[in-house]
Amino acid sequence: MNDNVIQFRRPKPPRPPRPGLRKLAIAAAILALFVAAWGYFTLFRTPI
Repeated sequence: MNDNVIQFRRPKPPRPPRPGLRKLAIAAAILALFVAAWGYFTLFRTPI
């Protein structure tokens, strides 16, 4: 086959959305926020 010929190909179909992955990312961010808050208050105790 000649390499100078343009090959017309169908575009790849778009990937379907993954709502589970988004929910997992949100849950991981919330967990990281709680861990960061716990670490902050453990290291720098606030006088109560």
